[in-house]
Formats: sequence, structure tokens, C-alpha cells
Amino acid sequence: MIQQSTIWRSDNILLSRASVIAAVFLLIACASPPAPPTLELSAAEMAITNADKAGIADQASAELREARTKLAAARDAVQQEKMILAQQLAEESRADAELAIAKGEALKAKAVNDELQRNINIIEEEMQRTREILQ
Repeated sequence: MIQQSTIWRSDNILLSRASVIAAVFLLIACASPPAPPTLELSAAEMAITNADKAGIADQASAELREARTKLAAARDAVQQEKMILAQQLAEESRADAELAIAKGEALKAKAVNDELQRNINIIEEEMQRTREILQ
């Protein structure tokens, strides 16, 4: 019986120590500020760069301007150690830049489609004239 109570005490001591260690780690995790959202900031910067390279500034300038504004606000939030806000703003900036790219590409595709339709109309008119001449 003595042996079992000794084991029981040593198990309790180990459990107590483990609880204290877990509590210390929890306090450390809560006390340290979140890390800067470097991945999100980089992704936003890359999306804006891609939008610039795609040459869509004219077609989707409002969205691209908004992306730049939110990226600047995200950087300011990092400086103020508001990491959650910085992450949200960086993600919104990336989304706005990607929206600008999508709108720009859609407008370019529409322009190509319109040009093709004009060419089709010209060909159809020429075919109609040729039919009239041949009749």
C-alpha cells in the first residue's frame, strides 16, 4: 500500500509541474504581441506590382488606388503594433489589387471581342456585296 501511495504522489507532482509549465507558456503566448503580417504584406505588394506590370492602371485605377491606400494603412498599423488590423488591411489590399487585375483583363478582353465583332461585321458586309454582284 505504501508503494501505491508513493506512485500516486509522484504522479500528482508531475501533473502539478506540467500544469504550471502549461500556464507559464500560456501567459508568455498571451503577453507577446503577434508577429507582423509579413506574408500578407508581401502578397499585397506583389499583387500591386503585378497590376502595374499588367498595365491596368487606366482601366481599374479606383481599385488599384484603394489597394495602395490599404497597403499604406497596413504598414502604418504595423508601426503602431496593431498586427491584426495590419493583417486585415494587407489582405484587403491584395484582394483590391487582384480585383483591379481582373477588371483590367476583362476590359482588355472586351476590347478584343469588340474588335473581332467589328471585323466579322465588315466580312459579312463584304460577303453580302459579293453575293449581290454575283446575282
